[in-house]
Amino acid sequence: MIAEAALNPDTVVKVRLRRQQLRTPLAATPGDVVRNLLAVQSQEFPYARWTLAQRTPRATAADVEQAVADGTILRTHILRPTWHFVHRDDLGWLMGLSADRLHQGNKGMYRQTGIDPAAAARSGEILAETVAGGAHKTREELAEVLGQAGFPSKGLGFIYHLMHAEISKILVSGSPVRSAAGALKQTYALFEERVPDSVPGPLTGDQREKALGQLTLRYFRSRGPATVKDCAAWSGLTMRDIKLGIQAAHILSPGALATVRHDGLDFHLAAEEAEVVSNDSAQAEGSSPRVDLIQCYDEYVMGYSQSRHYLGGTAPFFPEDNGPMHVVLLDGRLAGWWRHGFSAGACELDVRMNRPASTAEQKALEAEAARYGRFLGMETKLV
Repeated sequence: MIAEAALNPDTVVKVRLRRQQLRTPLAATPGDVVRNLLAVQSQEFPYARWTLAQRTPRATAADVEQAVADGTILRTHILRPTWHFVHRDDLGWLMGLSADRLHQGNKGMYRQTGIDPAAAARSGEILAETVAGGAHKTREELAEVLGQAGFPSKGLGFIYHLMHAEISKILVSGSPVRSAAGALKQTYALFEERVPDSVPGPLTGDQREKALGQLTLRYFRSRGPATVKDCAAWSGLTMRDIKLGIQAAHILSPGALATVRHDGLDFHLAAEEAEVVSNDSAQAEGSSPRVDLIQCYDEYVMGYSQSRHYLGGTAPFFPEDNGPMHVVLLDGRLAGWWRHGFSAGACELDVRMNRPASTAEQKALEAEAARYGRFLGMETKLV
């Protein structure tokens, strides 16, 4: 049964903040954050570390880096596609669900860069041999290996050979290393060594249906209330797939999801939140304002398309006048931009609000800056 509900925007925001673990109850570890959200956009690795840490009570940048290093969290191209963090327990089936669509979406670039089946198979063999046995390699090291074998070592040709190998379950992220200048650099590892017992090839039949059920269940329980179109845009799958997934989710976990209807749209969400949304009884945060500094690709922003307007802006939330790109939330609504910089061993936060902050809002911003400093393990100041 679908309940009619007048979705109060404040209630939607509060429920989404809670389900995404930007509010209590928080996750115990960065790995648990990824388990809850299933996939977390992560193309800007330094900021993406914060996405995971700020959803835990006290995780640091080093804690996130360690989880990536030991393979609990993996970083690869999946879903739309772009870089995502995924838990190692989920990457095999998730790639089996989405790989065909990723390859299909890349067909034009494969043709443009000369990546036919024979070339992809040969470069895949070379890459697999290079990283086998735990011999994780940086992008530059793989470029040299492919170049020596007659393949592109730079530009789009090189990029798409690597991406083809990722989507084909040959490569995945390895243990990050630091450059001589101290910058953190991703390495690549052999997929089968980091994700053992993964089902080869695309999922079909009952396996695919169960995977669709798992994806929709995890998406709507962590991001709801949200629509089928929201989930389709986030996952890169079709709306038909998402509708099939909802049916499968009800079989996999009866009673876990609920649906409310508002303005002719069906919003799916965790069943325990349905009464909160329908009765507009989300627990108040209190009278003090709350500021969150989130990356512009945070799932709180990028997890929605059709119902993105509840956040008060677009996604990504692009800045004005070539300013900082990352997003300031004020009580869960988009309110400005920020970025970090480093000077003399300290972190400097460039924060630009849409309007002047009140005294209480400024205190909330300073508290969030201090939290970011604890995450980095260094002095942090607003500039």
